[in-house]
Amino acid sequence: MSATSEPVGSLETALAHTQRLMTSEPQLAAEQATEILKVAPGHPLATLLLGVARRRAGDAATSQAVLEPLAKSQPNWAAAHYELGLTLGARRNGEGAVAALRRSVSLKPEMPDAWRALGDHLTAIGDATGADDAYAHHIKFSTRDPRLLEAGAALCENRIAIAESLLREHLKQHPTDVAAMRMLAEVAARLKRYPDAEVLLERALELAPSFLPARHNYAVVLHRERKVAAAWAQVQKLVEADPLNPSYRTLQAVLASTIGDYDRALDLYAGVLAEYPHNARVWMSYGHSLKTTKRQADSVQAYRKSIELAPHLGESYWSLANLKTFRFEPADIEAMQAQLTRAQLAAEDRFHFDFALGKAFEDAGQFAESFKHYDEGNRLRRAGVSYDAAWNTEQMQRAKALFTPEFFAARAGQGASAADPIFIVGLPRSGSTLLEQILSSHPLVEGTMELADIVNIVKALGGSASRAKSTYPASIEALDAGALRALGERYLEQTRIYRRTDAPFFIDKLPNNFAHTGLIHLILPRARIIDARRHPLGCCFSGYKQHFARGQHFTYSLDEIGRYYRDYVQLMAHYDAVLPGRVHRVIYERMIEDTEGEVRRLLDYCGLPFDERCLRFYENERAVRTPSAEQVRRPIYREGVDHWLNYEPWLGPLKSALGSVLEHYPNVPEF
Repeated sequence: MSATSEPVGSLETALAHTQRLMTSEPQLAAEQATEILKVAPGHPLATLLLGVARRRAGDAATSQAVLEPLAKSQPNWAAAHYELGLTLGARRNGEGAVAALRRSVSLKPEMPDAWRALGDHLTAIGDATGADDAYAHHIKFSTRDPRLLEAGAALCENRIAIAESLLREHLKQHPTDVAAMRMLAEVAARLKRYPDAEVLLERALELAPSFLPARHNYAVVLHRERKVAAAWAQVQKLVEADPLNPSYRTLQAVLASTIGDYDRALDLYAGVLAEYPHNARVWMSYGHSLKTTKRQADSVQAYRKSIELAPHLGESYWSLANLKTFRFEPADIEAMQAQLTRAQLAAEDRFHFDFALGKAFEDAGQFAESFKHYDEGNRLRRAGVSYDAAWNTEQMQRAKALFTPEFFAARAGQGASAADPIFIVGLPRSGSTLLEQILSSHPLVEGTMELADIVNIVKALGGSASRAKSTYPASIEALDAGALRALGERYLEQTRIYRRTDAPFFIDKLPNNFAHTGLIHLILPRARIIDARRHPLGCCFSGYKQHFARGQHFTYSLDEIGRYYRDYVQLMAHYDAVLPGRVHRVIYERMIEDTEGEVRRLLDYCGLPFDERCLRFYENERAVRTPSAEQVRRPIYREGVDHWLNYEPWLGPLKSALGSVLEHYPNVPEF
């Protein structure tokens, strides 16, 4: 047949037939499109269908060869750019995919699948704001229900209260509308009401198990709640359903690192970098994983690459400083100072530069200049977090009032019977990583990381940062023996995902768990609890110098960190009184002066035989995630013990807040 003799109707029929074949028989669809193009060379729709069919048949290279010229010749055809974006994504050209998808939605915003694909790529490169916007537009345009259009528009425009009101009213009338559930879950997530979002998404997936966008939202919410095992299970399902999806693979990389599967995380990040080689944040994340696995030179190179691509990204400079053993060159200091002169520099980048410059000038012995930057970084960081020092004190007082000798005696012998966990508690920067490294060098002990599982149990028991909402720890009083045992077993089951060996004991070193010593004793009565304690000025000022990726909001004020340390000492003194001998305390300075003696006492408390490897902890090859990672890979040194003395002229507010705790250290004053 020829182009001159072929009736229009027959061409339309052939094109329609090709489209019908696309899903079930993409190879046949490609053959049909090829035949059409013989009759009508260069026909745009036939060319598009050929490109799509080739991709769906697994030949993304040919698809790209077809679609790239089409997109150039049809610059205003949204569908051509959208399909090219999908093909470039399949070819692992993430940056090209982002450009093509951006073009498609700019030409035709009402393309929900294009918005979702764009959101997936933006998530992969760490552009959370852009991804949130793209996903909101996906939600808006994916619903054809006119009753949800207004809510979708409000969500896109960040009119959260209006969107929430409209969606709640809609769900009263249509309680099984999974699209509306997902939209309301997005509202809850933006308001950081993650438990509400979790419930909504669980229900949506009950009704529609194949609703992948909702499952992705669910995995993200679980990750933000630090429910790692549950999040990992969801992301595995997502990757199984769509193994090429960049957003799913990036979340898988983050979670692999979280559970300690660093080899997989490194492979995944390397794959993402192959697709987004010019993305500074991906290079930075890769550097974090390299650092954790003792590849410091490679991590420095990754951070340097991030800085090369985005000189304004203060977090990359702070990541170098946070290696602790790294030293900045004069050119680095000049570059950071130059960035701080930029009026348009974001506050987050600004405080990262300040923390990094504080470390740079500290290493140079310029302590006045160093403190100026540490102080400014803390001021900026404190302005962006919520923390109530008085409420923290009140929570400690509530615990002391509840956990009496009589309270514990009435519940003796309850809880889970396993003796697996070893908790290391205290304050950040107190020497807890050193203790973990020492203990994990013993063949019977596995080191994990700072686990959030006790905190998640506390939240389930009504723990909240809000005075009005918190019912913890009073809620513990209502728990019977079965409930206490179930909570202990829940902890053991949920932490299983972090364990990589068959060692009988494992370490949970989240410092803030000191606040929940009473709960730990009740639900895991055979667990060991070790209190890592360091000189209050050394510990608190070391925390003040540190920018924490999450939590630890009390560290951004000298007064507040001093009050927190005082609250901690008071609470642990209470447990010493009501549970004598239950907690083993390690004074950091004593560990430095008499390492073998302190290690022997520590192992005796844990019921472990002495092992020489615990004295050669710096030879331990395990991954370490905390800021002290490089420091604990060296023999013990005492140079840093009194380093706070260099800053003593500026520590008046800290000393005042500590009060008698400072005067009596390491003994505990009468309160």
